[in-house]
Amino acid sequence: MRNIQIITDSCSDLSGALLEQYGIDYARMNTVYHEKETPASLTWEYYSPKELYDIMRGGERVTTTQVPTEEFNRIFTEYLGKNCDIIYIGCSSKQSGSVNTASVVSKKLLEQYPDAKIACIDSLNASIGEGMLAIRAAQMVQEGMSFDAVAEAVTALRNQVNQYVTVHSLEFLRKAGRVTASSAFFGNLMGVKPILISDANGVQTPIKKVKGRMTSLKELVALLKESIIDSEQQTVYLAHADCPQEELDTVCSMIKEQIPCSEIVTVTIGPIIGASIGPDAIGIWAFGKEVVYAVGEAK
Repeated sequence: MRNIQIITDSCSDLSGALLEQYGIDYARMNTVYHEKETPASLTWEYYSPKELYDIMRGGERVTTTQVPTEEFNRIFTEYLGKNCDIIYIGCSSKQSGSVNTASVVSKKLLEQYPDAKIACIDSLNASIGEGMLAIRAAQMVQEGMSFDAVAEAVTALRNQVNQYVTVHSLEFLRKAGRVTASSAFFGNLMGVKPILISDANGVQTPIKKVKGRMTSLKELVALLKESIIDSEQQTVYLAHADCPQEELDTVCSMIKEQIPCSEIVTVTIGPIIGASIGPDAIGIWAFGKEVVYAVGEAK
């Protein structure tokens, strides 16, 4: 009987502890700084979160790559050689081409391993929202569900990931091409903080704007409180880009006061997502109501 290996990528923002706990592996993307490519490690083996985010705070830009073809070949071949079928849960195709690259690589590899199965799933999410789906898939595998059942269930769960994120500065979204220069300038001047979600098609988009950092943090919790389902049975994930500990403590306290959940797990936003969203970004995630909002579609 073949085993099932869950694989995600550097956009999933799973901590080393979570990767180990659930037996998940990930395909590495790369960060690019001063024309040097470095694997985007979720265990921060090449640089610390503070080192990365301080570079950005200093005004320099860090760019990123999607998962290279050779990296998918490496990681898929490793597990196929261990008699594993593979479920790869990748970053939203609206934000990365990695899931498409994985599909191309998997088709070629399956010619060499005709008895194996590889499913490449577009998570429609990023950051720990993508990671949550990988964790759920790993739990299903541990429960003894079949390959096809896990792939089908994870695909059905994608729009039940509820994400609410805010940023400290719009400048990094501007550099990443997410907002215009004028919007970033006047937004920063007025202290505007967008609340970002992953929409029904996997597009990261603002759903509202508020003024002030503390107001934005309160809004994150209020929005998740309204959308979460069966909160007592749920883990709420808090992801941040090198935020001060006192700020994290404040958000955790608000969650505990307003959302009766089973636990709160805090992770650091990894190098890939961090390079786009910038230092001091913060967000919370949980499974909840189906996400139906879609940019450009009737509401």
